[in-house]
Amino acid sequence: MNPVIPEKLEQQIEKAGIIAVLVMDDADKAVRVARILLDNGISAMELTLRTEAALESLQRITREVPEMTAGVGTILKKDQLSDVKQAGAAFGVAPGYNAAIVGHAQQIGLPFAPGIATPSEIEGAVEQGCRILKYFHAEGMGGTKYLKGINAPYGFLKLRYIPLGGLKLSNIRAYFEMPEIIAIGGSWIAPRDVINNEEWDTIARNAAEAASMFKDVRG
Repeated sequence: MNPVIPEKLEQQIEKAGIIAVLVMDDADKAVRVARILLDNGISAMELTLRTEAALESLQRITREVPEMTAGVGTILKKDQLSDVKQAGAAFGVAPGYNAAIVGHAQQIGLPFAPGIATPSEIEGAVEQGCRILKYFHAEGMGGTKYLKGINAPYGFLKLRYIPLGGLKLSNIRAYFEMPEIIAIGGSWIAPRDVINNEEWDTIARNAAEAASMFKDVRG
């Protein structure tokens, strides 16, 4: 069985350090947002499957901004996986752990990181070969302190986490300082209303500040 996250993709995610989480209502804005993020130090994104524009946005980005590592989030059903892969997603993620989703992603060869919030979910994901996990809702569950606690018994497995949920510029330093974190994710960089209002300067500023923090901590 292929690794859930191939080594090359793992390296790309770790190098990016930040995954911008986007809710796209208009695919016509997708390429503009991707280029702004890239120009300001962010080379990975997660397009959430919460709107009809998500997959078209992905297709446009993969075609016109190939330097961006573009994945898809909020994958809740097995039949979504094939659509996501066909649209060109580099990876898929979900807010929770669903064994059927993970298994089907493996079958069709879509790199996938399930969401976890408890030791039982970690163990279920590990049993299926997952080594990179989405930690959600990160701040709601207790932030870095909680993650350090639940990961402690599994430290020898060298699991890596992508925390999402409640992250912002004022608290991401603590996550970057944890070696278990491969990258952080956040919707504050390019919020839905900011994209819809075409506040490009705000997105550029948020991206640049987050990228600067990442470089300051990890070099």
